[in-house]
Amino acid sequence: MNAGARRPRVLLFAGGPLDRQDTADTQLAAAVAEAVADVDFTWFARRPRRGGGLPAECGRPVPLAVPHGLPRLVRLPLTAVAGAVVARRVDLVHAVLPVDDAFPPLSRLWPPLLRGRPVLHTVTGVRDPRLLRRSRPLGRTVAQSEATAGELSAAGFGRVPVVPPVVRLERWPYMPRPSGPTPRVLVVGYDGPHGGAEEAVMAAGVAVRAGARFRLTLLRPRPGHRPRADDSSVLALAGREGLRNVEVLGHVADMRPLIASADVVLFMPGVPGIKPEVPMTVLEALSTGRPVILGDDHPQFAALGDTVLRAPVGDAHRTGHLLRQLLDRPHWWQVLSEQGRTRVEDRFGPRAFAEQYTRIYTELLG
Repeated sequence: MNAGARRPRVLLFAGGPLDRQDTADTQLAAAVAEAVADVDFTWFARRPRRGGGLPAECGRPVPLAVPHGLPRLVRLPLTAVAGAVVARRVDLVHAVLPVDDAFPPLSRLWPPLLRGRPVLHTVTGVRDPRLLRRSRPLGRTVAQSEATAGELSAAGFGRVPVVPPVVRLERWPYMPRPSGPTPRVLVVGYDGPHGGAEEAVMAAGVAVRAGARFRLTLLRPRPGHRPRADDSSVLALAGREGLRNVEVLGHVADMRPLIASADVVLFMPGVPGIKPEVPMTVLEALSTGRPVILGDDHPQFAALGDTVLRAPVGDAHRTGHLLRQLLDRPHWWQVLSEQGRTRVEDRFGPRAFAEQYTRIYTELLG
């Protein structure tokens, strides 16, 4: 970006309004807008407009007329058409999108509508590698992990650099271990079948029978949660496992107090690959100083190194004994707590994130 010249104009496209910031895609796009200087960003906002929540001081929001409640397979093409109209007035389109069921048709529909406008595509995850066979690159492609970059390159997306996701360190400061009488074990990722609830409950049962004492909190991450039949089945399973202090929470607007109140965080997806990248909740927990136990058959987790504890997906015995030992060994807890924070600062901090995206923008914008 040249000093004294007109500021480049960039459309940040995340398939929805950025002022909502209720998905990993919109959160990452908003983080890009905060990180890259000397650019005028344009983004979609809710219609009717609501105050607050704008992701960048430089630029402008465009009200999005597409109803938010539509299925993604319908909503994303409609939003892409709106994006193609807005793109006529910008120098670069930065799409922040996963490769999911809606992406293959979008990858064919959108480029002709953009009429040669350059595109940067940050892939926030690949839901199923088979989808790549039906997809085409939108333009320059960036991945969030080495594993995903390898999948994209092998599928014909060219050389794919890696820019890890960013954690806003000032928003997620390091916190000392809670001092309450009963430790809290927080289960994240729970949302229906294969979300990890059953695996976490069975692991917690192993820990309790081995002598651990704690309360188990299971979190459904999606807005608009209502108690469902599978909540009842999870609670029934908890009873059979001998757990007496269990709660299921719906969507939590501000996760910071909840994570700060936890002693340990579990991420136990029941099917390998059900979560496409490192979940932000895991990174935010590590930033806060909360040790994390992962059900680890996911190559995307390699970036976390030895700062997390790992057990094979579905291995309740291994996970439960790791949990008991972690709760009972304060020194080990403290070592993992500090290592987790350091890893987030070094690899997922805002400085490296801003430098990498600024360099890519400079290359694409000349």
